[in-house]
Amino acid sequence: MRTRILDLPVQTATHAHPEHQLVIGLRGCADFEVQGQGGAVNRLHACVVPSGEAHAFSGRGHNNMLIMDLPVAAAGALASDGAHRLFERPRFVQLDHQLQGLLDFAQYALAAPQAADDGLEWHLGGVVLASLQRRLGLDGDVQRARGALSAQELQRLEAYVLANLDRPLSVAALAAQVCVSSSHFHALYRQATGMTPHQHVLALRVREAAQLLRETRLPVAEIASRCGFSSQSALTHALRRQLGETPRAVRLSA
Repeated sequence: MRTRILDLPVQTATHAHPEHQLVIGLRGCADFEVQGQGGAVNRLHACVVPSGEAHAFSGRGHNNMLIMDLPVAAAGALASDGAHRLFERPRFVQLDHQLQGLLDFAQYALAAPQAADDGLEWHLGGVVLASLQRRLGLDGDVQRARGALSAQELQRLEAYVLANLDRPLSVAALAAQVCVSSSHFHALYRQATGMTPHQHVLALRVREAAQLLRETRLPVAEIASRCGFSSQSALTHALRRQLGETPRAVRLSA
């Protein structure tokens, strides 16, 4: 990890680099744009730039920016701490005042000539990343290593699925409900339910569709749409596979 302090130029520049990058304002302000998202970087706002993302930036007059470059391989090595999750997507992060003391120390320490030689860059960068990750609630994977999803979390996930049956539901969206990474969520979910997230979401779609067929006179095509099936035939196929019945048979069994 390379940690340094730079004065960004006023002229707008655009580039991309293979490392993940975190930019925090120590003094002054700079403007960043990543994936169409624009924001200011200053004492209370940071910009997270994932590896390979082209981004534009310019300083507003004199400024000091704390810039941390984290190789992708290093982020992978930090996966047990969940630190890699900070760089899953571009984001502008609001910092709290509790981080200011740490930033003051980082600014002072990095100004020392021997900072790079004694490994201080790496250690300071790791502390800043860990502190930021914790304040964003992205350290759930560490806690998950000791246990599975709780009953309350499973209830929250089911409520989220049922409230969004009419739209596509990705593993990433589900994982975000319990603050874990997508890859870790898949294993936790299977451990807790015996099914993959996709299988469980499909089972909930079929359950709700069957209930609507029994309790309402809504057209089958509308029920399919409300429950997130791409077509009436997709609903029919799912009902036959999971319940062994057609929509008509389910409706007549009411």
